[in-house]
Amino acid sequence: MLHDPAGADPLEEDVPVTSPYPFSAVVGLPDLRLALLLTAVSPAIGGVLVRGEKGTAKSTVVRGLAALLPEVDVVAGCRFACDPLSADPSCPDGPHTAGTPAAQRRSALVELPVGATEDRVVGTLDLQRALGEGVKAYEPGLLAAAHRGVLYVDEVNLLPDHLVDLLLDAAAMGRAHVERDGVSVKHAARFLLVGTMNPEEGEPRPQLVDRFGLVVGVAAPATVEPRAEVVRRRLQYENDPAGFAARYVEQDAALAGRIDAARQILPRVTLPDAQLDRIARICIAYRVDGLRADIVVARTAVAVAAWHGRTVVTKDDLRAAARLALPHRRRRDPLDPPGADQERLEEILDQELNGPDDASDDGGSDTDGPDGGPDTGGPDGGGPDSGGPDGGGPDSGGPDGGGPPPPSASTGSSDISGSSGPVDDPGGRPTPEQTMVNTSDVDGDTGPATGPAGDLAFAQAPYKTRLLKIGGRANRQQGSHAGRRSPAHGRHGRVVRSRQPSGKLVSLHLPDTVRAAALRGSRRVHARDLREAVKVGREANLVLFVVDASGSMAARQRMTVVKTAVLSLLRDAYQRRDKVGMITFRGAEATTVLEPTASHEVGVLRLAELRTGGRTPLAAGLRQAARTLHGEKRRDARRRPLLVVVTDGRATSGPDPMTVAPALAGIPAVVVDCESGPVRLGLAGRLARALSADCLPLSALSTAAIHTGS
Repeated sequence: MLHDPAGADPLEEDVPVTSPYPFSAVVGLPDLRLALLLTAVSPAIGGVLVRGEKGTAKSTVVRGLAALLPEVDVVAGCRFACDPLSADPSCPDGPHTAGTPAAQRRSALVELPVGATEDRVVGTLDLQRALGEGVKAYEPGLLAAAHRGVLYVDEVNLLPDHLVDLLLDAAAMGRAHVERDGVSVKHAARFLLVGTMNPEEGEPRPQLVDRFGLVVGVAAPATVEPRAEVVRRRLQYENDPAGFAARYVEQDAALAGRIDAARQILPRVTLPDAQLDRIARICIAYRVDGLRADIVVARTAVAVAAWHGRTVVTKDDLRAAARLALPHRRRRDPLDPPGADQERLEEILDQELNGPDDASDDGGSDTDGPDGGPDTGGPDGGGPDSGGPDGGGPDSGGPDGGGPPPPSASTGSSDISGSSGPVDDPGGRPTPEQTMVNTSDVDGDTGPATGPAGDLAFAQAPYKTRLLKIGGRANRQQGSHAGRRSPAHGRHGRVVRSRQPSGKLVSLHLPDTVRAAALRGSRRVHARDLREAVKVGREANLVLFVVDASGSMAARQRMTVVKTAVLSLLRDAYQRRDKVGMITFRGAEATTVLEPTASHEVGVLRLAELRTGGRTPLAAGLRQAARTLHGEKRRDARRRPLLVVVTDGRATSGPDPMTVAPALAGIPAVVVDCESGPVRLGLAGRLARALSADCLPLSALSTAAIHTGS
């Protein structure tokens, strides 16, 4: 949706308002505000990703930025906001000739909803008119609307893969392409990409995170004064939105003027070779991937200098830039938790940037440090960069405005498929997978550590698992979640047949369309000849793990092998875009240690904490699984579940598990048989038959594919 900077978003506010919350009125959050202002000064930085728990003013701050952006000159009547001085030669509304009338408009803030369709993002081609009339009828999408403005994606971590791919392409090339059934349209799409996310709902794809120049973490205040000030300002804003906004008009105008002044200075800012060498040494020491980090740090440091009115980049500018641009680029494994290596970055910055300055650093220092941002204050003494109690927004800020340091990454396996083990990094903290690794052999003499709550086994390095998938195909009318596990009808994938379109034609089956016209004896294609392609791709599922953690599993270190298997399955679920959940049972009860979520890294942490011991209440685990799956079906009927029961089949506590099996009827399942030793009872196989599930020996988990029931 196209956001009007002069109005408020009714989905975010609880009361009807006519004025947006002013950017200058936000309490605290200096890192976030500075990052947004720097990208407004230099869009080449690549945008901002804002990570934070719910209710921390992420959306409020981003929407407040729109009012600060300067107006842009556009070709009058052009739907793609072409610049009159350098019009796009391939613009669908072109060609624009010299002397074309120009107009001014505010920089657009375009919001990309998580549930947007591909046509809404890149635009729509009217295939009926294109084929029947030979007219290229193109309706621009959100990427066109965001050109030379801001594209804001709330909950960017929940964005479907196909939309992420579109954003990656547009961000990399600065152009949007629509290629469909022989019809091609392309146009310029250069925008400032801003995304917000709640880490509790899972991490976005690493490729998408890498496209954001800066990443900032925010959190709610932990002390009384800033929290009280946030509520005070929020109530004032709700009582009189226009009057509240009027109090900050001058502060916002000062920031807008400072952005414009910094843009004028930016081309004259120089980056001395000494500082460029420092950037290279910092990136090497921090072990970032690729060279994009070096480029983004350099661009950000130049923007910091311009923001402070300097024409030469200093070491302070480098420090501010590195803190915003580097931490998220060090994650070696997608299941590593972010934020683990901030201390390591600070050590490297101290080593490289402390000490006497170079002669090239003569740009001088500013009274506001590079982390301080703008120095304009609000009526209560707090401006957008003040760290005091009047620094927050309607929902926001850290105790001194900043929240936690930006998220960072730890190292892990260099191969996310799990075919190789974790990478040892002497300069950083161990990953959860490294923490779980038992240095003894699975069959060695060293037993698992013992704690008061049970035995704690450690996993070995994960491996690539067999593909566990649901048979059959998801209902086409119901729809499905895009992913990489089970077959499903959808808008992407392999063409299996054609049909007459029941509504708007989305994907043309050209051979059958021409064949239908030929069978009528017509030399032209008419609307009744059109045939729609039916495609089968893959969907993401809910994979629910039910793990036996009883004492029998701890014998002969079997739990080490089991943890390794579950860890490997968790990595596989991440790669296939599944939601995951985990239930464990031991003693006398079953426990949901991980509610269904897209946060696979949380599953890794829960697995690391899993202790074993006690009796085996298998029926309780199955009963808890039935409750969880039925609850998830009410929330999201489109996502098909896959139950993975990891057990040896013994039940030494509670009722017979066969009495609970009917509650899971119709749910696709796999039983991973963990029984070992020369004498085997085959209880896991008996359970699998009761569940109408496939039974897979633990030792065979790392081989070919297996199909579950439909």
